[in-house]
Amino acid sequence: MYVDRIMTRNVLQVTENTRVTQLAALMRDHRIRHLPVVRDGRLVGLVTSHDLERVSPSPMTTLSVGEANYLLGKLDAGRVMRSKVVTCTPDTLVEEAARLLRQEKIGCLPVVEAGGELVGILTHEDLLDFFLDITGCLMEDTTRIAVHLPDTIGQLGRLLTTINDAGGYIATVVSPLHPDQTGLRVAVVRYRADDPRGLNQRLRDLGYDLLTETLPAAIAGA
Repeated sequence: MYVDRIMTRNVLQVTENTRVTQLAALMRDHRIRHLPVVRDGRLVGLVTSHDLERVSPSPMTTLSVGEANYLLGKLDAGRVMRSKVVTCTPDTLVEEAARLLRQEKIGCLPVVEAGGELVGILTHEDLLDFFLDITGCLMEDTTRIAVHLPDTIGQLGRLLTTINDAGGYIATVVSPLHPDQTGLRVAVVRYRADDPRGLNQRLRDLGYDLLTETLPAAIAGA
């Protein structure tokens, strides 16, 4: 999947002459931590909440509130922004974008087209929403099981086929690459079925080791 499927498109953006006091108000009112700075629609910098903290008066300052506000009022985005910004394009793979965020230790990736036109922004929140989506965490009508599997070819496929043959519909599958401390791989599967208790027992009868079992709320409370 590409970044353009999960990025935030309606990006609040500012220009280089936007005053620092306005930047702070925008971040506070819209509950955001990053403001792309654009010139003629093209990205030229980025202002973060950390940048604003850096230029804010220290609590130990001898300046009065009026003096501090006067000095802040003279600063603009062009003076405090970061001009070297790590970006990505709309067709960047989501996992590559996540690697960039992790590697560069940054909180967002402005998304730009060829030529630098800003078309979106990818934040940690966007990636978290994507993670919740692909793992099915918000699907209330599914059963979630975590199963130990030998780390060999075909084991995951056989598990999924068994669930399908027993009347289950596979919703999501997540299986980390590396085995756990037992040397076995863990597969986390969410599926829909009329009788999930019976299906899970069928798996146990076939020798599968179910580490966890979470039934839909409507069935678990029955």
